[in-house]
Amino acid sequence: MKEKTKRYFLPENEIPHEWYNIQADMTTKPMPMLNPQTREPMKAEDLYPIFAMECSDQELNMTDTWIPIPDEVREMYKYYRSTPLVRAYGLEKALGTSAHIYFKNESVSPMGSHKLNSAIPQAYYCKKEGVRNVTTETGAGQWGASLSYAASLFGLEAAVYQVKVSYEQKPYRRSIMQTYGAQVTPSPSMSTRAGKDILTVNPNCQGSLGTAISEAVELARTTPGCKYTLGSVMSHVTLHQTVIGLEAEKQMEMAGEYPDMVIACFGGGSNFGGISFPFMRHKIKGIEGKSHTRFIAAEPASCPKLTKGKFCYDFGDEAGYTPLLPMFSLGHNFQPANIHAGGLRYHGAGVIVSQLLKDNLMEAVDINQLESFEAGCLFARAEGIIPAPESCHAIAATIREVKKLKPGEEKVILFNLSGHGLVDMASYDKYLSGDLINYSVSEEEINANLTKLTD
Repeated sequence: MKEKTKRYFLPENEIPHEWYNIQADMTTKPMPMLNPQTREPMKAEDLYPIFAMECSDQELNMTDTWIPIPDEVREMYKYYRSTPLVRAYGLEKALGTSAHIYFKNESVSPMGSHKLNSAIPQAYYCKKEGVRNVTTETGAGQWGASLSYAASLFGLEAAVYQVKVSYEQKPYRRSIMQTYGAQVTPSPSMSTRAGKDILTVNPNCQGSLGTAISEAVELARTTPGCKYTLGSVMSHVTLHQTVIGLEAEKQMEMAGEYPDMVIACFGGGSNFGGISFPFMRHKIKGIEGKSHTRFIAAEPASCPKLTKGKFCYDFGDEAGYTPLLPMFSLGHNFQPANIHAGGLRYHGAGVIVSQLLKDNLMEAVDINQLESFEAGCLFARAEGIIPAPESCHAIAATIREVKKLKPGEEKVILFNLSGHGLVDMASYDKYLSGDLINYSVSEEEINANLTKLTD
């Protein structure tokens, strides 16, 4: 008989009042972003024309360990937080393991993913600053939907550039954004100079997050009263996502356990950092009994920046509009394969995660598309939740780790279920019909892109 499912919730007064800024605790700080023209370190005020001023200040804050969550934002968090921490008895049984597996269920937010955790504060800061319009990019659409909803909450107009292949693969994500009042454009498009240039070179380009970022940044720079918002990669986005790990830390205490491994899928780093950074602070500080945890980022084999990329200064977008970021990258011109985990199709990694990987405070693995969907189906049948294609990578990495354990070994594993897959059933249909394939990147392709990087 299956064990009774255990779910752990926090009382309202224990929902985090502050975000955790890991940059303040890092022994080796991330290298500075550079102005691509002068090669001088960027200051917060250099980012003000693109991002909300408060987000720009948070981006470069290396000193304050705790950043207060505005009361207005925290009140909106209460609509769906805390999200449950769940003991995955069904998955444990399916795997025949003595390990204790827990997942943080971010799929219960109004948008069905973790992305709302940053969309709300970014929209709030823009509104507070007097901004009227916000623009962004999105891959699979979780971030675009979250930003569209957050913009509607604060009376802002939203323009979303959705990667063209995802725009076509996931029409209901587009419909969700439009329902909230956003204007959605497939990227690359003919509405921006960046899009036109890309399509001139490759008329059949299916897009990437790098191309969509270029278009969104260009719109923000050329439209009065408009700011750019971002769903991952940047440090202030990861900061907002630490509500996940801060809650999970308290919930693991309620369960009477502490994780030996923390696992999350990886696109740009916000989901991984959100669940892992609050736990990682104990490792950085060498806290007894809490410094042994392994932190594992699971990325797609078709876009393996952490496992096969190069650490260098590179642009965060294809057109070169962003600052130069010190990160693991496959090259800003890299065009990833058309996998269905659209939120993971990004060429680079956030600067914080890149530094942590350099310092061996975390690990990375790459997962093939078929392995990820196999893991997602197993999880769905065991736990009753259909995971997003992105989240399937974390589940697959968890299963890999379980299979490495010795019989009877009772490790505690925590992974982030970053979203549900109920709007992604077309991708499951293709998998179940045998129409999906694995994609890998050859060394020749990687080297061809890396040689074009700005060093």
